[in-house]
This record gives sequence, C-alpha cells and structure tokens, in this order.
Amino acid sequence: MLLSGGCASRGRPDPRADGPPEISRAALDAVPDAVPRSEPVMPWTIRPYEAFGRRYEPMTSRAPYRALGIASWYGRRYHGQKTASGELYDMYAMTAAHPVLPIPSYARVTATRSGRSVVVRVNDRGPFVNDRLIDLSYVAAHRLGLIETGTGEVQVEVILPGVLDRWFR
Repeated sequence: MLLSGGCASRGRPDPRADGPPEISRAALDAVPDAVPRSEPVMPWTIRPYEAFGRRYEPMTSRAPYRALGIASWYGRRYHGQKTASGELYDMYAMTAAHPVLPIPSYARVTATRSGRSVVVRVNDRGPFVNDRLIDLSYVAAHRLGLIETGTGEVQVEVILPGVLDRWFR
C-alpha cells in the first residue's frame, strides 16, 4: 500500500520540470528551518507497508537515528498533494519524506560535500528508490545545494524531544 503520492521515486528530478515558478534565491534563503516541538506520532503512519515491491516497517516510536545516504528532492509536481501525515505538501516549507522515521519527527540533514545543514519536519513517506535515504522539499534541497544535481550525499540525524535544548540554545 503506497501511503503517499509525494515522493520523487522515478529517478532524478528535472529541475526545469519540477522546480518552482520564478522565485528569488533570497526568498528561498530566507525560509527558516523547521522548529522542533514535541508532537504525537500519527498512529496510521506506523503500520508496515509496501511500495514498488519493497516492504517497509516504520519506527513505532522515536529513538536515536543517524544515517548516511543519498537525498533527493520533490517540488512543483507534488506541491499541494496530500502527504502521509494528511497535510498538504508545501515545496516552500522545511519538510521531508522518509520511509521509516516516525511521522512527524524532526531531523537535521547535513550535506556531506558542503557541510551545510537544515532542520526539517518529516511528514511524508518516501523516497522509494533503492539508493535514496530521504526526499527533501524544494526549499530544503535548495538550502543544501542539491537542486542542480538532483541528489547528494547527506547525513540524517533525528532530533529527539527532550534533547531539543541541546540543538537550539
């Protein structure tokens, strides 16, 4: 059962086809990171599911998580569509899709090449391409410098409630 239509699962996004309408870099750069807060895990998002012939078992509670892998992004093609959380995808919000992290959760995503990082709110499932770890919103990918290449290596680290002060002092 595919929980979300909002994931870039058909190869590398084409920036010309999936990017936003003309918008200034300054406007994109001004979008603030997501601000972590304690939110309950949405029960309908923790059931095991299948997508494109692969089975996924989402985490049922928040726990430490750190992984290195490939990030991709999704943009205009999915803008306004429902996410796994039931919210509408906003390509200008600091959000992301992950196949197993609790929904919602917050993560710091750091581009390994540049060292740039953003904090995103995970509110969707995906990506469903074998070599991908996380799908970022257009603005998050922009801030990490991943728009032109479509993908890039990142480290994803969950920000746990109760340790938020360590991240945001």
